[in-house]
Amino acid sequence: MIFFRVLFQTVVLALGQIWANKMRAILTTLGIIIGVAAVIAVVGAMSGLRGFVLKEFETFGAKKMYIWGWVPRELRTTMSWSDVRISLDEVEMLQNHAYAIDLITPTANARYDVTAGRVTQRGALVTGIWPEWHEIENRSVTRGRPFFRIDMDERRQVCLVNDKAIEELELPRDPVGRFIDIKGRRFLIIGIVETKETSPMFGGGDSQSEVYIPFETSYQMNPYNWIDCIAQLRDPKLAEEGREEVRFVLRKARGLGPEEQDTFRIEVLQSIIDQFNKMAAGITAIAGGVVSIALLVGGIGIMNIMLVSVSERTREIGLRKAVGARPAIILNQFLVEAVVLCLVGGLVGVLLGQAATLGLRLSNPEAMERATVPPWAVIVAVAFSGATGVIFGMFPAIKAARLDPIDALRHE
Repeated sequence: MIFFRVLFQTVVLALGQIWANKMRAILTTLGIIIGVAAVIAVVGAMSGLRGFVLKEFETFGAKKMYIWGWVPRELRTTMSWSDVRISLDEVEMLQNHAYAIDLITPTANARYDVTAGRVTQRGALVTGIWPEWHEIENRSVTRGRPFFRIDMDERRQVCLVNDKAIEELELPRDPVGRFIDIKGRRFLIIGIVETKETSPMFGGGDSQSEVYIPFETSYQMNPYNWIDCIAQLRDPKLAEEGREEVRFVLRKARGLGPEEQDTFRIEVLQSIIDQFNKMAAGITAIAGGVVSIALLVGGIGIMNIMLVSVSERTREIGLRKAVGARPAIILNQFLVEAVVLCLVGGLVGVLLGQAATLGLRLSNPEAMERATVPPWAVIVAVAFSGATGVIFGMFPAIKAARLDPIDALRHE
């Protein structure tokens, strides 16, 4: 009880000293304020950047898996890229034997001249897909109908177009039922596929015209075209299991021995997200550590000012000791004063950092929509400020506690 009463009185005394020397207190804590505000602003900005990137990842779908042929660097003189291309048989084997995969589609991209009436678009992107592509890519058909399995089986010359293709080919707003020519073949437009915007950070930007045809029809038009594969996992948690299953099926299909390298690549989006989260946490920690140097400078400022304060109040210290104040009480008084100074500076810095984060969010709401300061950052910043007060206030406090009362009373 006595301890808390003494502590309370010491805190009140310290606040009184700070209030009596307001300008000096502000200048003393300036380093702490700037340091804490910078740490809070950096953490807020990094959280906003992280949220923006994760949001872009989420638009791709966390359950996606990409599979493509790959020639190991050591084998590039003896193996060609056509040797490692994903085949249609391999896609069907993955569909039938990889439990972790829910949906799968091969994709074949090609650039063909596309003609609608008198308008010809040179080198338009034409992609061969299976019907599963719509669900995997989360791209619905806004008008008309999607592909059906019978379109694949009968290699029908039907196609889907997006809004940009309609605009560039000068088609009517509802082109379903119209015909366009692709590489000299006549295709019936059966639907309009929605356009999905992608951030420039991920290779997106302005939308481009897109034409989709059944994969089997695409294969018939060019059987030597490069084939990639996109799959959707049953659950994002099956990322590693799915990767191992696909690796097992493809290695077995290609007859690769234990000592031979994979001739394909597998990338799971969830793995990329996990890696990015780790990288973002590391960058935040490094940035916070660098900015914390300002706190160190602020702590040195606190120590200097406290030493000046001890020198100015030497007679007061001598008087208190003369009437019975113990060294521990004097030490406690100056230490609490330094800690209170740092904590007040830290709280002001937190408020300024929060204001800076809010400013970032308002100035760029699209990219910094998720910029927030997590509670742990506030707690760490305030705790760090308090620790700075203890560390850098200890030396002046010990100096004050060790003063001889007779010498202190003689001090001018």
